[in-house]
Amino acid sequence: MSKDFYVALQERRSVYGISKEKVASDERIQEIIETAVKHTPSAFNSQSARVLVLLGEHQNKLWDITKETLRKIVPGDKFPPTEEKINSFKNGYGTILFFEDQSVIEQLQSSFALYKDNFPIWSGHSSGMLQFVVWTALEAEGFGASLQHYNPLIDTKVSQQWNVPTTWKLIAQLPFGKSTVIPGEKEFKPLEDRIKVFK
Repeated sequence: MSKDFYVALQERRSVYGISKEKVASDERIQEIIETAVKHTPSAFNSQSARVLVLLGEHQNKLWDITKETLRKIVPGDKFPPTEEKINSFKNGYGTILFFEDQSVIEQLQSSFALYKDNFPIWSGHSSGMLQFVVWTALEAEGFGASLQHYNPLIDTKVSQQWNVPTTWKLIAQLPFGKSTVIPGEKEFKPLEDRIKVFK
């Protein structure tokens, strides 16, 4: 990684201005995702996370699908800002799609009935951690990214396009690329209102 973890943590932001300019090799991107998926914790070590890494024409196809899906439901006079936003994601180098395998969750619910209601919640926790790990790792490599949620609107088309197993539930999309903008200053609420330490 080109940045210290804490620096990447502090500098990780939602970046909407991204380009297709190469920042790291495709092999390095794959290595980042594989390491994140392998080492991010999950309830009962369920390892329910599933990921698609879309680069090149696959990246373009995803956002074309999203644009055409939204075109059918967003009023015509309100569509230009939506199209502009989708195009900003398409301008990126790639997109990470995060899924959770529902068959794994259902098996855990069957095996540990006492915790049945908790497994979908814990699945969400694990997915959130994975999204954070990947996002921060990409920041450390010099990529800008933002987390998006066009599911469930695009789920069927995505599944058809990339032959996604029916048990995989789409959770989020992370378009990334070389930053073309400098994010504004982030405001923070007082930590004393958010953290209590007892010792």
